[in-house]
Amino acid sequence: MPIFTALPTEIADAYRAGGPDAFGNPPERKLSDGQGNPCRHCLRDIPEGTEMLILAHKPFEGTHPYAEVGPIFLCAGACKRGGGAELPPILTTSPDYLIKGYSDDDRIVYGTGAITPTPEISARLDAIFAHPNVAYVHVRSARNNCYQARADRDD
Repeated sequence: MPIFTALPTEIADAYRAGGPDAFGNPPERKLSDGQGNPCRHCLRDIPEGTEMLILAHKPFEGTHPYAEVGPIFLCAGACKRGGGAELPPILTTSPDYLIKGYSDDDRIVYGTGAITPTPEISARLDAIFAHPNVAYVHVRSARNNCYQARADRDD
């Protein structure tokens, strides 16, 4: 069973303190409308009327052709870091997700990417992790390609 990994607390806290996003800009502050605002730290939807951050995030070290940058949301206030063996709440709000395996040098392992129906996420992750070159997996929005969470092997 894979382990879902949320954005590290130190990164979320840096953004909350006004630290620059992937494009060097401070995060924008808005109020959540309660729909489609998944926090990448607690892995839960940000409740309606709650302040949130919107920023460009790159879930990779360094700059290279596979280092995708995209918008994410974070709770503006402190929240408990999510993750674990259970499917996170933010991965239950859409009918499907884009799932891709990456090698330890942060390159997509071709043949692992697939739009996956939500009920099939766990089985798809198991199949991807069966590939010997896969080090970790990203789960992204199938509609907007936004990074949602990372999945790692349960070693």
